[in-house]
Amino acid sequence: MDRWIEVSIKVNHEAVEAVADVFAEAGARNGVVIDDPVRINDLRNSRTWDITDIPEQENTEMVTITAYYPDDEKMSSRLEFIEKALTDIESRIGAFRFGSMLFRTVSEEDWANNWKQYFHVTRIGKNIVIKPTWEEYQPVATDLVIELDPGMAFGTGTHHTTTLCMEALEDVVRSDSTIFDVGTGSGVLAIVAAKLGAQNIKAVDIDTTAVKVAKENIIQNNLADKIEVAEGDLLHGTEGQADVIIANIIADIIIMLLPDIPGKLKADGVFLASGIIDSRKEDVIKEAEEVGLKVDKVFERGGWVALQMTKG
Repeated sequence: MDRWIEVSIKVNHEAVEAVADVFAEAGARNGVVIDDPVRINDLRNSRTWDITDIPEQENTEMVTITAYYPDDEKMSSRLEFIEKALTDIESRIGAFRFGSMLFRTVSEEDWANNWKQYFHVTRIGKNIVIKPTWEEYQPVATDLVIELDPGMAFGTGTHHTTTLCMEALEDVVRSDSTIFDVGTGSGVLAIVAAKLGAQNIKAVDIDTTAVKVAKENIIQNNLADKIEVAEGDLLHGTEGQADVIIANIIADIIIMLLPDIPGKLKADGVFLASGIIDSRKEDVIKEAEEVGLKVDKVFERGGWVALQMTKG
């Protein structure tokens, strides 16, 4: 598949999560992009990200939501599903759209490469350094350098949801840890876990392209002997129990995953759940407690939440 349809829409802040969920349910490839001018301005002002070449955003009322779908025979039915779902949302919360949906055909090469101008070397936590494969970097002795080319898989490693997981992993990974990385995307969190010393890591993703990209990144970092990657849905494809389970996905998928976590987690194991918009934090915590998990730590940054849990 080398042609994709980019679908985007501008909405108000109230509708962002609902519309993003609709785009995801319609089968968006590798996640949904939320271009929130308020968040961009917050990041610019925080001075923690290398995005100073992006201008200050002036119109902060409109959020652009974008997703990519294969240009195939199912595209018409996807668009019908999206339009019906957006109409249902409108009936509940009122008008939220700024204009109509916009469409653009993009090639696989454009999609995989055009964004690279915004992805630079980034330091995270105590010692982790995310280095794009196409950039030069001279590490210091304590650096744990992750060479990364996300390609068409979701995950540059620099989004708040991912950095929160990395910082938590610095405190929970041991050399004898068995780790399951659910929805591995580019493989970045599995690679971080291996760089932190874990010897036995199973990374799983439902997306064939993500599995391919993750394997390439693992080889790039010389970690193929420590990380096994497989195509699978959530925890399907993992055997036994883990000391650490990572799921950096979205709130609804984490809630679907929660009932399986106690059985797949060792007695003193840790579950790291991220990708949670702050407005969904309490929903995830409530569901976690109902399946016997205890939330030990809550990490928050830029409107996103990560939760560290153990068996209650």
